[in-house]
Amino acid sequence: METYGYLHRESCFQGPHELYFKNLSKRNKQIMEKNGNNRKLRVCVATCNRADYSKLAPIMFGIKTEPEFFELDVVVLGSHLIDDYGNTYRMIEQDDFDINTRLHTIVRGEDEAAMVESVGLALVKLPDVLNRLKPDIMIVHGDRFDALALATSAALMNIRILHIEGGEVSGTIDDSIRHAITKLAHYHVCCTRSAEQHLISMCEDHDRILLAGCPSYDKLLSAKNKDYMSIIRMWLGDDVKSKDYIVALQHPVTTDIKHSIKMFELTLDALISFNKRTLVLFPNIDAGSKEMVRVMRKKGIEHHPNFRAVKHVPFDQFIQLVAHAGCMIGNSSCGVREVGAFGTPVINLGTRQIGRETGENVLHVRDADTQDKILQALHLQFGKQYPCSKIYGDGNAVPRILKFLKSIDLQEPLQKKFCFPPVKENISQDIDHILETLSALAVDLGGTNLRVAIVSMKGEIVKKYTQFNPKTYEERINLILQMCVEAAAEAVKLNCRILGVGISTGGRVNPREGIVLHSTKLIQEWNSVDLRTPLSDTLHLPVWVDNDGNCAALAERKFGQGKGLENFVTLITGTGIGGGIIHQHELIHGSSFCAAELGHLVVSLDGPDCSCGSHGCIEAYASGMALQREAKKLHDEDLLLVEGMSVPKDEAVGALHLIQAAKLGNAKAQSILRTAGTALGLGVVNILHTMNPSLVILSGVLASHYIHIVKDVIRQQALSSVQDVDVVVSDLVDPALLGAASMVLDYTTRRIY
Repeated sequence: METYGYLHRESCFQGPHELYFKNLSKRNKQIMEKNGNNRKLRVCVATCNRADYSKLAPIMFGIKTEPEFFELDVVVLGSHLIDDYGNTYRMIEQDDFDINTRLHTIVRGEDEAAMVESVGLALVKLPDVLNRLKPDIMIVHGDRFDALALATSAALMNIRILHIEGGEVSGTIDDSIRHAITKLAHYHVCCTRSAEQHLISMCEDHDRILLAGCPSYDKLLSAKNKDYMSIIRMWLGDDVKSKDYIVALQHPVTTDIKHSIKMFELTLDALISFNKRTLVLFPNIDAGSKEMVRVMRKKGIEHHPNFRAVKHVPFDQFIQLVAHAGCMIGNSSCGVREVGAFGTPVINLGTRQIGRETGENVLHVRDADTQDKILQALHLQFGKQYPCSKIYGDGNAVPRILKFLKSIDLQEPLQKKFCFPPVKENISQDIDHILETLSALAVDLGGTNLRVAIVSMKGEIVKKYTQFNPKTYEERINLILQMCVEAAAEAVKLNCRILGVGISTGGRVNPREGIVLHSTKLIQEWNSVDLRTPLSDTLHLPVWVDNDGNCAALAERKFGQGKGLENFVTLITGTGIGGGIIHQHELIHGSSFCAAELGHLVVSLDGPDCSCGSHGCIEAYASGMALQREAKKLHDEDLLLVEGMSVPKDEAVGALHLIQAAKLGNAKAQSILRTAGTALGLGVVNILHTMNPSLVILSGVLASHYIHIVKDVIRQQALSSVQDVDVVVSDLVDPALLGAASMVLDYTTRRIY
């Protein structure tokens, strides 16, 4: 087939096409000779409802005018054949088309199950029809569930499919159906440049896409009826003037039926209050339509003096009604597509057409959740006149479509081809690739250092990178990105396949969104920080983020002493005090991501001030910061140093000096450590009484100095029923990094995190 991307950008449907059509005509002759000079193209047009017939009828008329090229078979199904929806098959007969087959395919019920059953019924009945007709090509329109049954049947029976209006975006389940039909169809007729680009993006063959415009525009733009007032009076009454009435057409949204019914109720209330003559068309047959009709009857719309409620209006007359209306309101595609040709004001309600291209005549009320909002929109739009829009066509779609049909080569292979974009070739299956190490990038954001490591599936730290943690957000995020990019590049050389990035950071974290909500005072400018997005965008890898205490617990669960245990608690003793809780094999985050803030368990009502703003917390006694505070006090009073111990002038006094002094026999240092260990022990007792875990793991640089004191406190203070719970020191060297890695590695092995 020839390429059909010939329409110019200034106007998608204007420009010199003489050369194109001359070449196409020459190709048509060649194809006719190839197919057999006397061989006509047998075209089956299947129409399901009043809306799709308005688009298909112009094509059917065009086919009918060229009997030397085409044979036309018309199949009617769906709501065309239902009395409640106007028996609209009659308008097809009135247009002088012979209906070859009528198929009753609708299962009544107007709910989701009925829609599915209707598709199934159509699939059962269509094979006999298609076997009998044996069409060369079937023309299918749009995005209705009936059309999906048609396309499925034709594709499975090796019948070529021409899909009208593919590539468009609306905003409901119709999108999914439309795109599904696109994948089944062999040829595509689209209405806008954007739709054409969408089809190309969906890997459809550009040579089989025609940008023609909407067939209904061929009729819209040529519709001139000087006697339009007689049509208005026939449907709305003798006293109604042009531009002084409203046309309302609203359908259910099958993905949110309850809300769409409520919105319809609000729309009717607003129209009643607005007090203008209104033509209300019954909704389509989608799930929820029955409830919408009940709403109409409950409000007495069919008997209200200002309303005319009808099941169907012939398309020729409907064109005149919307062309001269003061406003159209609802969520029909007609409002955002066809009505733009006349510049009539439109109010589009809800999400059903949210993705459509629209002219400036359309006012969107996406959250139509109050009567006042809809009423305000009516006051803004009613009676205006906008410039006419030709987004969806220039009135010449049918000639283009007929030429396109003539160019179809029936000798071409039926199997459609997809035009996938080029991708990098995979690494060949050599021994290095087979034996590469599945790994994670782990990031640990501490108060002092920023560390990045490549961690293998077995918990081996293959390579580690360490830098000082910058003080500002900008410098910190740039350094994280730089270190991760360098580590990822190094991973390739080390034959490690990076599966994702895990980040351990201090503070309160929302792991679902990858956001640091509130940080500790040790990490400045680190509140409300989205870590996931910049890393994921830069590395093109999935990213997980969690609190450092939670990461320590995850590390123990995967690599440490918590492996295989159903319930255990990890306590980190470092610059601060943190922790993580594993319950029934899973990490507990809490309702506001604040679970396991174990450092802020209060163990004394009159204890020292804590960094959290309270006092008497475990962290105020047993953290590295607390020990540093006490060490400085002793040093300032010359009570810290003992024989065999010195502190260089350029070195700050810290927790390690206090521990060293205690080991060398400093009684005051020993007392401070005992108090700190007792505070930690009381916290562990509270944890045992609250969580009743099977194991408590002390992690961090201070754990080994506290373990014996903690066990003494448990023996003295805990209930006898929990005194047998074991308390151990972690044997993991880098729990924060290993925990960050485990978030990635657990996911790749399909653990739930």
